[in-house]
Amino acid sequence: MTLVVAASAALAGTAEHALAGGDRVGAGTKAGRLVAFRSCGDLLVYARSQAIRFVGPYGFGRPASAPGGPRRAGAPTPGVATATGAPPQEGVDYSGTNVQEQGVDEPDIVKTNGTTLYAVSNGMLNAVDVSGPQPRLLATLQLDSGWSHELLLQGRHLLVLSRGGYWAEPLPALPARMFAPVPSQSVLTEVDVANPKALTIVQTLTLDGAYVDARLVGSTVRVVSSSQVPQLLPYVTPTATTAGALAAAGARNRAVVTSSGYKSWLPFYRISRPGQAATTSHALVQCRNVRRPVAFSGLGLLTVLTVDLDKGLTPVDSVAIMTDARTVYASPESLYVATERWVDRPDPATPTEAKSGVTTIIYKFDSSDPARTVYRGSGSVPGYLLSQWSLSEFLGVLRVVSTETPAWWGAGSDSQSYLTTLRASDGALTQVGQIGALGRGDRVYAVRFIGSVGYVVTFRQVDPLYTVDISDPPRPRVLGELTIPGYSAYLHPIGDSLLLGVGQDVDAQGHPLGTQVSLFDVSDLTHPTRLYQATLGPGWSEAEADHHAFLYWPPTGLLVIPFDQRAVGFRVSRASGIAQAGQITHTAGALGGALTIRRSLVVGSTVVTVSDAGVKTSSLSSLADQGWAAFPAPPQPKPVPGGGVTSGGSTTAPPTR
Repeated sequence: MTLVVAASAALAGTAEHALAGGDRVGAGTKAGRLVAFRSCGDLLVYARSQAIRFVGPYGFGRPASAPGGPRRAGAPTPGVATATGAPPQEGVDYSGTNVQEQGVDEPDIVKTNGTTLYAVSNGMLNAVDVSGPQPRLLATLQLDSGWSHELLLQGRHLLVLSRGGYWAEPLPALPARMFAPVPSQSVLTEVDVANPKALTIVQTLTLDGAYVDARLVGSTVRVVSSSQVPQLLPYVTPTATTAGALAAAGARNRAVVTSSGYKSWLPFYRISRPGQAATTSHALVQCRNVRRPVAFSGLGLLTVLTVDLDKGLTPVDSVAIMTDARTVYASPESLYVATERWVDRPDPATPTEAKSGVTTIIYKFDSSDPARTVYRGSGSVPGYLLSQWSLSEFLGVLRVVSTETPAWWGAGSDSQSYLTTLRASDGALTQVGQIGALGRGDRVYAVRFIGSVGYVVTFRQVDPLYTVDISDPPRPRVLGELTIPGYSAYLHPIGDSLLLGVGQDVDAQGHPLGTQVSLFDVSDLTHPTRLYQATLGPGWSEAEADHHAFLYWPPTGLLVIPFDQRAVGFRVSRASGIAQAGQITHTAGALGGALTIRRSLVVGSTVVTVSDAGVKTSSLSSLADQGWAAFPAPPQPKPVPGGGVTSGGSTTAPPTR
C-alpha cells in the first residue's frame, strides 16, 4: 500500500477533516491553537456530545449493525576510577544510560551510580555491587505491580515505571468479536536505595492510562500517559440480534453517556504505602488544565504528570490534551509529544476523493520550571515519525524528520521524507522551513541531529546517508549524500567528525545479510565517506532498535553491542578502524546455555554486562571474564481467580471480566 501526503499544510488539514468528519484543521493557525475547557461542565458537554456519535448496542465504538465494527476515530492501524573519596562521576568513572540529550535521563531496564547497579528482570528489582571486579548481589525486591518495568535513578530515589492493563479474552456472554476491556494503568513505585542491601518501597502511585514514556531532569520526572475513553461505563449488550433488541440496547447505551458525570472522562490516581491500600482517588488533571484540538481527535487524554522525587510521588503539576500520545522527546527545557492522525484509503473507484495519508501532530510543553509544565503550542508535519530521534530542538527551533509511508506498509515509489523546522509562536508550532524528496521511494531508518547538522539514513536497496545543514532554519539544505549497500539503524557521534552506525548489510536485492558496524567520516559535509565496515554475520542487534543497548566508551574507544546472545566489543578509531576486541557471553544451568545479553556498561576498569540471569564483569582492556553475580530465579507462576497465572504479581494471562 502507498500513502501519499502532500508537503502542504492544507492537505494535512484534509486528513484531519476526513478523520473527524467535521472541522478542518491544517498546519497553520487553527492546528496550533488548542481550545481550553473553561470548567468541568464545559468538558462534560463536549465529551458527551462527541462520544454519543460512537455509541451503539455494544457500547462505545461499535456500530448499530454488528459488533466489532470500524476502529474509533483517531486510532492507528494495527575508564579508570578516580582515586579520591568523591562519588563516581558519570562519563568519567562510569557510563550511564545512552540518552539523546545530555542532562535529560531516560528510563531503562538498568541504572547505576558507579558503585551499585540496579536491574529489573523477571518482575524483580536486583541491586548488585559493581564497585570492584567481582560483582555481588546485594538485594532483590519483588515488584508486585505492572509489567514492562523501567527505571530512573536520582540520588537515593529509584523510580520504577510499570505498565498495566490489556484487552482480555472474549467474554462468553458477548458476541465472538467483543473483548472485555481492562483499563490501562501506569504504576510508579518509589524505592529508597540509600542502603542498597535493604531496598525499601516508600510509596506507589497508580494512575489511569497507559504509561508512554518519561524523562528526568534534576529531581523532576515528567511522565507522559495516554488514557482512553471511559471503558467502565455501565453499557449493556443486546439480548438478541433482532432490530428491536439492537435499537433498545443502543438507546440504553446512549442514555448511559448522556447521564455520565465529568469524572467519567478524567483519569485518576491513587497513592499507597506498603501495607496500606490506597483509599482515596484524586483527579490526575483538573478540568481547566485540559485542552482539545479544534478538530475531534478522540476522547482519550494525553497527560503530562510532573513529580519531584525529592518530595515524593504526589504530583506537583499536570496538564492534558484530548488526544493520544505516541512519541516523546525532551530537551533540557522542553517536552514534545507527537501522535499520528490517520485517514483510511479511498475506494479505488473514486480516485478523486481525498487521498489516504497520515499527518503527525506535535505538541510542545515548556518544562524549564521544575514545578510546572506549560503547553506552548502544536503543529503538524506530513507523514509519520520513526522514533524520538526524528525530533530535536536546537536554539529554540524544533527539527523534525518524517516519512510519508509507514514502515509496516512497505516503501512506495512515491514515498518521500521531509525535514521540517518549526518554532513556537503565538500559541502554535509554526513551520519555519522544509525540504522534501529525501530518499524518494525509501523510508527513514535512522536520524541524528548534532548541533546545526542533521544526518538522515533512508533505505530501500541502498543506503543514502544525507547530511543536512540546518544553521538557517528557514532554508535547510542537503549538503551531501553517501550511497552504500545496506543501512544504519542507529547513528552515534564519537568525536573527530566521525559517526558510528549500527545496522544491516544487504545483498544486491536489498535482503538483509546480518548486522554491520560502519565508521563514517563527516568532516566534509558535502562528501561524507565510509572509512571502515565490520560485519558480524547473520543476526540482529538490539542496538538497532533500542539505543539504550548501545555502549561507546570514549576514553578507550570501546564499542560494545549485543548480538546473537552475546556482547561483541570493538576498538574504534580513525587510524585503526573497527577492530574486534573480544566477546562476552552469559551461561546458566547445567547445560550452560547461552543467555541474551541486554545491556553493557563501563564501571571503573571493568565492563559490566547484564542479562535476565545476572551480571558479569569483564576486563575493560581485554574483555576477559572477571566475575559473575546471578539473579534469583523468578517465582513460580500461580493461578489467579478467573483463569490465567501471575508471576510476582504481574498477570501474564489476564482473567476475563
